Amino acid sequence: MKGLDLSRRYFHTHGEKMIAARFPGYRDRIAVGLVGEGSECFGFDDEISRDHDWGPGFCLWLAPDDFAAVGSALQAEYEKLPKKFENFQRLESFWGKSRVGVFETGAFYRRFLGLPHVPDDPLKWFYIPEANLAACTNGRVFHDPCGKFSAIREGLLAFFPEDVRLAKIALCCASAAQAGQYNLRRMIGRGQIFPAQYAVTKFSSEIIALGFLLNRCFRPFYKWSHHAVRSLSLMGDFLYSRIEDLAVEPDMSKKMNLIEKISAAVIGSLRLEHLSTLDSDFLLDHANEIARKISDPRVLERIKPLGER
Repeated sequence: MKGLDLSRRYFHTHGEKMIAARFPGYRDRIAVGLVGEGSECFGFDDEISRDHDWGPGFCLWLAPDDFAAVGSALQAEYEKLPKKFENFQRLESFWGKSRVGVFETGAFYRRFLGLPHVPDDPLKWFYIPEANLAACTNGRVFHDPCGKFSAIREGLLAFFPEDVRLAKIALCCASAAQAGQYNLRRMIGRGQIFPAQYAVTKFSSEIIALGFLLNRCFRPFYKWSHHAVRSLSLMGDFLYSRIEDLAVEPDMSKKMNLIEKISAAVIGSLRLEHLSTLDSDFLLDHANEIARKISDPRVLERIKPLGER
């Protein structure tokens, strides 16, 4: 049983009736769904996920005036809904109590973006953590007749402005090159085990981030990013498998060979996407090539200099 499916059925079984009976004048003004924090919002939940903050529940989003008028009353009625549904009971922790229930739309987005609306400037986009963007655009919207909640959601899902995407791709290439293609060999040569292992992990993280950026998808919180990368149409299966190979390979020299193979494949995708035409096998060179495509000097300023070692 997946939490998203359970949530949708719970809403249609109990939530719709409650809204129709208690708030008939707001039926066409309330958006409903399950979006936000929690593995179930990404569809990644399993039996282990059910130990806390999982179970029947959903979100209700209202415009500011409607929230002021009926938000408290709607929350009170929501809390009266059955706690158990289809033999599943919601288990809430101190940290998970605010994941479902009634929200003012702007406040819901502000929690993740620092803004109640789609960012209106590239620099605002640049500084929002991608995990936050993933968290407020995941899940499903079950009901949104007025479309206000979904309009913000769709604006976010249109993805970063291109200059911001290019800047983030360049940063990932530079960081992956620094960690995996340059510093790892030096750390191994010095017998520095922890920095070497950290370099492998850093390289893997940056490559996964690159995969999401190339696919124009927001990367989720780190514990789900490797799982999620597999679903990407461009390089998804390859990155999932090779990053896992890199994690389990005990031999550092073989790790370095894997890193070069992964880097070569990523560089091939950069060329395929017309982001770089260079022949270099070093990701840092491609980072600088990509940075030259950025037209907004304010965005370019935020990523210079690239390639500190």
